[in-house]
Amino acid sequence: MRKRLFVAICLLVLAAAAMAQKIDTKWACMKPSENPMVAVGDAPAHQYGLAKGTCSATSSGSGEKSGAYTEVQEIWKESFKNHGHFIVTMDNGDMVYYTYEGTGSTDPKGPASNKWKIESGTGKHKGIKGSGSCTGKQNGDGSSDWVCTGTSSMGSKS
Repeated sequence: MRKRLFVAICLLVLAAAAMAQKIDTKWACMKPSENPMVAVGDAPAHQYGLAKGTCSATSSGSGEKSGAYTEVQEIWKESFKNHGHFIVTMDNGDMVYYTYEGTGSTDPKGPASNKWKIESGTGKHKGIKGSGSCTGKQNGDGSSDWVCTGTSSMGSKS
């Protein structure tokens, strides 16, 4: 009996691992098309902002093609925090909806990173869930480059 239970558990673990898909995508993001900033007023280097822009997948093993982000930013002295939504269009036209939170340096040569979650999707990606992280670098022209890794799995399609 114990042996059967052990085998059943092993099969379930292997099935769950097989259903998880690795995400490994490199993104090139244009300078934000919109980026209004407002001074908080408590210190000269404290601001809030909104940013909206687009990205293209330069390399993707999971079928990601392009993305559009909208985020809220807080800039304080030499660093920033942000959180936002990233809407990805897949090669087949399906959409995948991400949320993310990140931090970074306001110095264009400084590092940036975020953690993301997949909230939902459309078409073949309905019921998708996932999580991971990205590391990025800002470019002098306001664009940025990101390397994102994580996993996704298909859940219930309700």
